[in-house]
Amino acid sequence: MTGPDHAAAALLRGAGHFTDDHKLTDPLIAVFLRSSVSAGRIIGLDAGNAAAMPGIQAVHTADDLRDLGALAVNPVVPMKASPVFRALASDEVSAVGQPVALILGESRAAADDALDAVEIDIDDTAPPAAREVAAQTWATDGVAAAFAEAAHVVEATIQHPRLAPSPMEPRSIAVEYDRASDSATIWHSTQTPHRSRATLAAILGIDPSRIHVIAPDVGGAFGIKASICPEDVAVVWAAFHHRRSIRWTATRSEEFLSATHGRGTRMSGRLAVAADGRFLALMAEVTAPLGHWLPHSALVPVWNAGRILPSGYRVAEVDIAVRACADNRAPVGIYRGAGRPEANALMERLVDKAAAAIGGDPLALRLQNMHPPDALPYRTATGNLLDSGDYPRALRTLVDDGHYVAALAARDRRREAGALVGVGLGFFLEPSGEGWESAEVTLRADGTTLIASGSSDQGHSRAAGYAAIASEALSLDPEAITVICGDTRTCPEGIGALASRATAIGGSAVLLACREVAKRRDGGEALPITASLRYENDGQAWGYGCYLVTLSVDRDTGAPNVEDAICVDDAGVIVNEAAAAGQIIGGFAQGLGEAMMERLIYDEDGQLLTGSFMDYAMPRAVDMPPMTLLSLSTPSRMNALGAKGLGEAGTIGAPAAILNAAYDALAPLGVETLDMPLTSATLWQAMRDARGGGKR
Repeated sequence: MTGPDHAAAALLRGAGHFTDDHKLTDPLIAVFLRSSVSAGRIIGLDAGNAAAMPGIQAVHTADDLRDLGALAVNPVVPMKASPVFRALASDEVSAVGQPVALILGESRAAADDALDAVEIDIDDTAPPAAREVAAQTWATDGVAAAFAEAAHVVEATIQHPRLAPSPMEPRSIAVEYDRASDSATIWHSTQTPHRSRATLAAILGIDPSRIHVIAPDVGGAFGIKASICPEDVAVVWAAFHHRRSIRWTATRSEEFLSATHGRGTRMSGRLAVAADGRFLALMAEVTAPLGHWLPHSALVPVWNAGRILPSGYRVAEVDIAVRACADNRAPVGIYRGAGRPEANALMERLVDKAAAAIGGDPLALRLQNMHPPDALPYRTATGNLLDSGDYPRALRTLVDDGHYVAALAARDRRREAGALVGVGLGFFLEPSGEGWESAEVTLRADGTTLIASGSSDQGHSRAAGYAAIASEALSLDPEAITVICGDTRTCPEGIGALASRATAIGGSAVLLACREVAKRRDGGEALPITASLRYENDGQAWGYGCYLVTLSVDRDTGAPNVEDAICVDDAGVIVNEAAAAGQIIGGFAQGLGEAMMERLIYDEDGQLLTGSFMDYAMPRAVDMPPMTLLSLSTPSRMNALGAKGLGEAGTIGAPAAILNAAYDALAPLGVETLDMPLTSATLWQAMRDARGGGKR
């Protein structure tokens, strides 16, 4: 299926319309005074001088916002406690960058000047130790016996770096207040406009009918725009309080300091292996950071990191424990992959170590232990239903196409010449979202069709995909189809776009609504015909794939180079092949960033040391290897369209394959421990330690 992508063409021309582009009526500009320490008691806060400055409408502190409600958190992991959500810090500050005061100015310059005039005195203290917020365990009865029986036990620990998601467009909100109706239209850079509306109404204690949310063009989201944040609440509260239009757009520094971060999870595991290579049991411990407040989906990464284990492999006995801990740093939430990269990287590292322990081929060992296609659907020990697929075929594709054999042969030739070259595999599972989504399809008298979706779009060709689905179902030219989404007034209520759900669930809603329209049309009903429905899938669709990476390391400098990547993906029914390829490539770039260069660093006092792109490396086009994309298609049984998630595949498969390739490259030197990101300094030090040079 294919379709026109006029939205993408407009973005390429620079003709997009983002939240900060929207013109408001006589707006105030919001800026935030933020905490400069990670923990402390506010013993003095005087905004009088700032409020009296020219061009300043008001300065607000927590006392003004005390009656606001809390942000609901999805309790996918049982919670023991929850950090307090506040739009502005009250008596204490809990992280560097936490909003403490809201300044409203007639201009950005005036508001920025007033920041320096706010007098604040904080009795700073040492940040307390991390506090456990949520925990869960999945365990079977035969783990101890399986480990006692094992011929080999391999262990691995992976510390994932804490990441700054860094969409091109920072967080932004623009509120147009209407005095006549005491209501507001809110342009919001969000991936969940209906959730934004409902959450803001609940926290502010007002009727949702007084809030209209529009998600215009969104310049990337990657999970950080799935939840309302404290600044959003403060700005919308201020608009209703002052009966004025207000806008706020974060600076890049504010994004590093206070937007939700990603990853940071520590994964430890032990795999019991029989003498013949069979996997007997898995023990795993997952510890994830949360920061000082919890966005709506804060617990999803640690949940995914545990429940996806042991990936697509047959492991009869498991003991998997996950825990999530709050601390005095920025919040950690869902970031493209949200626990999936963590789970798969641990399992793939253990499999490679098992292959080394028994002296076998890593690909062959994977094939030996994978669920065969006739075993699916399969209920895992963590309660998940693997719906459909042919996992071994993904690996055999690499063999049948000659890529794996050629990569190993080239590696061995170059090793004989003294090069440090490695080949790494990364098999992975990608569960996509579950639940419901909505669609309204209208076939007009002039032959054109309007599709209104409850989903949203952050640059992943949503309109083209839905138009392609409707074109086939209605036998219409895609050019005759218009798709709208991201508007709570003109579109039906929906969840939005997260967890790779929009095509599988939202697309299924569009498909079934189109089929209803076609049935009524073909039955003779006069135009226009409108069909509306709320579609709920039968469960998560589990995409999967296997990536093959060749990586070399310079002996003298430790500089790594990902030379080649072969990606095999099965996302079920593909709606838009070009968009699917773009998702894989873009995801791989972000996965490469995690594996090789990105990391946020705090010091012991909770100060962020990597607060700009001067200190935080991002992958560029030149860092990307040549990529070969190979696809399989096993339709999912879980949704009407038969589609599986694909938007997070690259971020899941790339780190595992790159990490295994780096270990393979340095295996001749005896390197056994590597930490991501795999920078030249990391690899150089690992080589030095292996040679007996010791740490500097």
